Amino acid sequence: MKTMIQSLATAAGLSALLMAGAANAEAELPRTLSMTAYPTGSGGYTQMAAIGNVLQGKGTSVRILPGDNDISRMTPLKNGRVDYCACGIASYFGSEGVLMFSGPDWGPQPIRVITTSIANFGLGVAVAGDIGVETPADLRGKRVAYVRGDDALNVAVEAYLAFGGLTWDDVERVTFPGYTRSFDGIIANQADAAFTLTVAPPAQQMASSPRGLTWPRLDPNDTEAWDRLQAVAPYLQPHNVTVAAGPTDADNPWEGSSYPYPILVTNAHVDVDKVKPLIRFFVEDYDSYKDAAPGTDGYSLDNQNMKWVIPFHDAVVEYYKEIGIWTDEMQEHQDMLVRRQEILQETWQEYTGSNPPSDEDEFKAGWMEARAAALQAADMNPVFY
Repeated sequence: MKTMIQSLATAAGLSALLMAGAANAEAELPRTLSMTAYPTGSGGYTQMAAIGNVLQGKGTSVRILPGDNDISRMTPLKNGRVDYCACGIASYFGSEGVLMFSGPDWGPQPIRVITTSIANFGLGVAVAGDIGVETPADLRGKRVAYVRGDDALNVAVEAYLAFGGLTWDDVERVTFPGYTRSFDGIIANQADAAFTLTVAPPAQQMASSPRGLTWPRLDPNDTEAWDRLQAVAPYLQPHNVTVAAGPTDADNPWEGSSYPYPILVTNAHVDVDKVKPLIRFFVEDYDSYKDAAPGTDGYSLDNQNMKWVIPFHDAVVEYYKEIGIWTDEMQEHQDMLVRRQEILQETWQEYTGSNPPSDEDEFKAGWMEARAAALQAADMNPVFY
């Protein structure tokens, strides 16, 4: 699934194209840009705030609405209160209309990617350093955070448990109302582990607390364990993490995991003229923000996955074509993803218009059956994460 673009344009050719577009990029940026993000203190919020400071210098005011869970982040995008969301993997769940987005108030959303960050940080389960956990298997019997309303975090924890041959039944599940509260709970000795970005402030606070912090090792050579993990969350990939809270650095990397975070998304119907200046900024003004916060270097053009699981916005495709990096293979993948979204949305309209069950659990079950049947009929994989 991962296809990077390092070899698709020479530095000299790309530099010339960027210089040609830089002159009018600043003038086209909007005066105000609104987005949702993870809560204040999270890695995603910190990155967006830092990039917002750079945009402020270009005359663009950035308004960030923090949300404690996926629904609170995605709702303003759905109802048009904001045009952008610096989301996590829930943006994919929303695009597919699954998990918490499978209920009658949601369904598949027309989500499109603008850019993502893949840097030298990672994403994983941070564990209190005073309980002797070295691998995911050691989490058996420990208190693991479950964040109410945040499927992205909870599915990732489930994947980590699967790496160790465990399930939620093998640990003590401790429910918290939000992401930040789960780390407050660990520091207060109410839980032992929670999923996070390795550079997120809550992880740093946990590392400096009396309990300390450790990252369970995911042996990259343990193919059976990785198969179990990726059966739950295939978007998680092995990654040598050199930037993390706790005892990790370039000389002592954590053998862990990562996926793009944040994933800056919008909706398909948002005008090309709105989105195009933003992707141009992320590419052409990279040097102005790459060191603004931990992880902002991950937005480089070289780090973009051109064949991922959510289609790009039309403005992004148009821009990539202009700078000469878009290939026929990328377009074929893009067309497939766009068609997948169309099938899901057409199926949703048919399902909701055919007197579906009023009971929410029955509604979700019926939708998942209809969804799987429609994708299989189109020779597309019905797996949603």
